[in-house]
Amino acid sequence: MTVLPSGEQWVLRGGGYEATVVSVGGGLRDLTYDGRPVLLAYGEDEAAHAGLGQHLFPWPNRITDGQYTFEGADQQLYLTEPARQNAIHGLTRWANWVRLDDGSDGATVAVGHRLHGQPGYPHQLELRLDYHLTDRLTVTATATNVGRSTAPYGYGAHPYLSVGRLIDECVLEFTAAQRLEASADRMAPVGLTPVEGSPYDFRAARPIGSTSIDNAFTGLDGEWTVSLTDPDSGARSVLTSDTPWMQLFTGEAVGRTALAVEPMTCPPDAFRTGQDLVVLKPGDSHTTSFQVSV
Repeated sequence: MTVLPSGEQWVLRGGGYEATVVSVGGGLRDLTYDGRPVLLAYGEDEAAHAGLGQHLFPWPNRITDGQYTFEGADQQLYLTEPARQNAIHGLTRWANWVRLDDGSDGATVAVGHRLHGQPGYPHQLELRLDYHLTDRLTVTATATNVGRSTAPYGYGAHPYLSVGRLIDECVLEFTAAQRLEASADRMAPVGLTPVEGSPYDFRAARPIGSTSIDNAFTGLDGEWTVSLTDPDSGARSVLTSDTPWMQLFTGEAVGRTALAVEPMTCPPDAFRTGQDLVVLKPGDSHTTSFQVSV
C-alpha cells in the first residue's frame, strides 16, 4: 500500500465549489470555484508547506522559547521553530485525523483527532473539524477537554487566499484597529500599534504592491472580512470570521502568490500572557468557525 504525503483524500462538492480535505492534520489541500483557485493548493503528492491549509491546535502562531506557566506549573514545549527558538502552530499539523461522517452528504466532511498529553502540554483534547459547502465553504473547529486537568487553549487556521496571480498586483481590503508589532529576529510580540494611517491601513481597498506583512491584527469589531481581488478579471477570494484576532502574511514563503489570512482565537504568546486565552475545564468545549467564498 502506498501512502500519500498528505494522507487520505476526501473530496466535497457543492454550490460550484470543490474542496479536498486530507487526513494529515485534517487540512484543506485545495478549494476551487467553477474551476478557479480560491485558496492556494498543494499537490496530493506533496506535504503541506508554509502552513498551507493547516489547522493550529491547541495554539496558533508562536510561543516564545516554548515556555509558559499555567496554574502554577512551568511548562516547556518542543521548539518546533528552532531557528527562532519558538514553539509554533500547535501540536496537530502532522497528526493523523480520521473521518467521522458516513460520506452520504457529498458537500460535507467531518474529521477528528484525539490529542493526548505530551511534554509541555499535559492535557487530553477531543478535536473535530467540520467542512460544509453551500454558497461558500464553512469550516467549524471544536475542541472538547476530555481529560482531568484544566487546559489552556487557542485555535487558528492557515489558508492562503488566491486569485491566480501575484498578490502584488491584487487589491486588498480589510478593517482592523490595531496591529501587533513583532521583533524582526524572533517574531516575538512587541506591542500594539494603530493601523489607521499606517502602511497597513487597507480600510479603503487598494493594491498591495510591495507591502510586506506578517503580523497579527485585532480590533476587528465582531465579524470581519478580508478580500483579495484581481483588478483585471474581477476574480475575488474572501475569508470571513468572528475571531478576535487574525494574522496576515504576504506569502513570501510561497513567492507572494497568495495571501495567508489566519483567523485566531488569541494572539501570539497567549499561553504566556493569558490574553484572550480560552481555558477549558474538564468537559468544556469551544467552537469557532470561518468561511471562504468568492
